[in-house]
Amino acid sequence: MSDKTSTSATAENSIPLLARDIEAQDGGKDKEYAPEMPPAASAPTKPSREAKRNFLVWTALNMLATIGIVFTNKAIFNDPAFKLMQTSFASFHFVCTGLTLWVVSRPSIGAFVPKRAGIVEMLPLAFSMCLNVVLPNFSLAFCTVTVYQLCRVLLTPLTAIINYVFYSATIPRRAALALVPVCIGVGVTSYYDTKPAGPATADGPVQTTSLIGVIFALSGVCASSAYTVLIGAYHKKLQMSSSQLLLNQAPISSVMLLFAVPLVDHIPVLVDVPRYRWLMILMSGGFAALINISQFFIVAGSGPVSSTVVGHLKTVSIVTIGWALSGRGLTDMGAFGILITVGGIVYYSSIMLNKPKA
Repeated sequence: MSDKTSTSATAENSIPLLARDIEAQDGGKDKEYAPEMPPAASAPTKPSREAKRNFLVWTALNMLATIGIVFTNKAIFNDPAFKLMQTSFASFHFVCTGLTLWVVSRPSIGAFVPKRAGIVEMLPLAFSMCLNVVLPNFSLAFCTVTVYQLCRVLLTPLTAIINYVFYSATIPRRAALALVPVCIGVGVTSYYDTKPAGPATADGPVQTTSLIGVIFALSGVCASSAYTVLIGAYHKKLQMSSSQLLLNQAPISSVMLLFAVPLVDHIPVLVDVPRYRWLMILMSGGFAALINISQFFIVAGSGPVSSTVVGHLKTVSIVTIGWALSGRGLTDMGAFGILITVGGIVYYSSIMLNKPKA
């Protein structure tokens, strides 16, 4: 999921936590964008030691699952047999998401109370959700992990622009200026990542990003920004939480993608797929489920500061690991772009978190 919207989307997408600051300016209702916990009979003024420990454990699991799903998916997409299986893969993830949310919404668990919406009414949001997942997955297939994750950071400035154009929502001038180096840094890294970086290393050839990968990445950011704004409108229109909306969306999106599979997917000979590849696909679905489940346990203990810090840790971790695995060195100009991007988004977040409440 926003980073709570879809796990394929959510995982990588720790950045929508930042975009949420823009969406919620009219009322500051960040909580409506997160899965709700069942009301407690009595709320202690200070969380107990066990509550703090549980929060840290589930946050760590959420981070590990987020990092795991990105690199597991990248390994799957590197297989030529699955590189053009994006709609099937996204449909599988929607099934995992829907089943997970259905299980945790049962009265025996009670993570949230399900609420039904009409299928026709949900079609625009479900279609937007499909693009929000399929296009970023294509970018992951044709980009390095570093460029893929950095391009996801562009979701923050693009969402700010959409909110300003369509809803006249503004952000502080300093915050807007902080987003300029973010865009420049992503551009610098993406440019140099498409260039050859010298001879192959002992671990194999240096990974690069194709031009089509950059196009998919930017298209994915546009789709995710539109989805972020659209889901905010559905929150207000249907008076549903993110979990309730996603439980309605996921099955519809899964079925919609199944109609596209024969047209756009290149189905491999299933009997020729090695067993370890099927295990990786199951791992990806497991990571998706774990991300959804962990959200219900960490949201009660996460304020805007901790949410933003966790989002930054995910981004930095994925970018750093991706850079290390790409075979590029610290002197590569792309590393300079990474520093500019991360510095800009951290500064932006600091401004947004410290701005006076309306």
